[in-house]
Amino acid sequence: MATARFRFYGDLAAFLPRTRRDLAFAYDCARAATLKNAIEALGVPHTEPGAIVVNGRNATLQRIVREGDTIEVYPWTRQPVAGRPQFVADAHLGGLARFLRMLGYDTLHENAIADREIRRLAQEERRIVLTRDRELLKCREVRRGAYVHARKAEEQLREVASRFGLAQHARPFTLCLACNLSLRPAHPDSVAARIPERIRARYVRFSECPGCGGVFWEGSHFARMREALARNLELPS
Repeated sequence: MATARFRFYGDLAAFLPRTRRDLAFAYDCARAATLKNAIEALGVPHTEPGAIVVNGRNATLQRIVREGDTIEVYPWTRQPVAGRPQFVADAHLGGLARFLRMLGYDTLHENAIADREIRRLAQEERRIVLTRDRELLKCREVRRGAYVHARKAEEQLREVASRFGLAQHARPFTLCLACNLSLRPAHPDSVAARIPERIRARYVRFSECPGCGGVFWEGSHFARMREALARNLELPS
């Protein structure tokens, strides 16, 4: 075994017992344990450290822990993502998934989605896993993910958007909130049978989902959603 001293900063402390928060502590690591092994054994998923400093030098999760190491673990401030990120949100994050779709980010979510399906999507489609289940984030199939600390949907949106820099590449109201498919422009005559007469009389611009057939227009609900996005992401209102 190798005894090292660890300290976790910021939100990472929330994964630790209270007696280990906001201070350095000694921990006996298993023989030939990597930093990933040791950090997860202490309760922190491998997706959460943004920087690891060992004896004053930056280190990766693959480094072997050695006797006497001093290890400092920092959370992400901003996690860079190449291209437009795609997400999969666990069963408890329906409100967050809806907000991400509002922003135009491909986000898979089902109320009864199983962990094995989330792991498959993470591995095969390289989706970022969003969850409040720390054990799910420790699975080897999950290369990128985020533990969502907030409990309310708007606060969750603010947290995830800040971490992955979502405001910059947002395409609001381009995806169906129910199906996650891209919306397409629709002529008023083609959707007339699916909308109330008072809506047909008031609006001329519509879009529809090719999956569920839902019809969308810029009514009062649209304004409320845009205000919610602007409030949490500093988008133009």
